[in-house]
Amino acid sequence: MIGCTRPVRWTRAHHVRHWADGGETSIDNCVLLCEFHHRMIHHGDWQVRIVHGVPEFIPPQYVDFEQKPLRNPYHLFN
Repeated sequence: MIGCTRPVRWTRAHHVRHWADGGETSIDNCVLLCEFHHRMIHHGDWQVRIVHGVPEFIPPQYVDFEQKPLRNPYHLFN
């Protein structure tokens, strides 16, 4: 997620639309998350979506009242 610098080998695939709800296991429906951020999405109030192939993370209102989508710029340039 935002600011995470974990290498790909330390991540797990997360289905944006869960496979049990008909979500495909595809690059268009999966994002790579480290274990910590994977738990935040599953057990916290954060949401994730993919826009034009780039994951965006939506914080809960108690973090950002407007819930502005955030992107992790680290992996865009490394």
